Amino acid sequence: MAPPEPQAQGIYLCDSGALSDGGRGVAFDVVYRGERLRAFAVRWRGQVHAYLNRCSHVRSELDYREGHFFDARGQLLVCATHGAVFEPDTGCCVGGPGRGPLVKVRLSESAGRVYWHTAALLQPPPP
Repeated sequence: MAPPEPQAQGIYLCDSGALSDGGRGVAFDVVYRGERLRAFAVRWRGQVHAYLNRCSHVRSELDYREGHFFDARGQLLVCATHGAVFEPDTGCCVGGPGRGPLVKVRLSESAGRVYWHTAALLQPPPP
């Protein structure tokens, strides 16, 4: 029998106003499967979404400048390295050389604040 998963913890990320539809994202540090990585949060069609900042094609970060994840129309997430494009709400690759979806990070939004949530393989970095 597998041990129970630890309780998910909500960690403050940013104020809701920091994320605008199809606009700049907010990057943050996580530990995923024991490796320190960057993740990012964006808003699309009124909802907040977050993913590991790692393309499924090559393990490079998506943003070409800090916080710039969307294409020029604010409709798709784009990997600046090889041009793979991903749906903002699912992380599914819909074009380019991506090899599967982006790894989703669970977010919640309450009282004007956005929180990311830990999971068994996703934890905050040590202080």
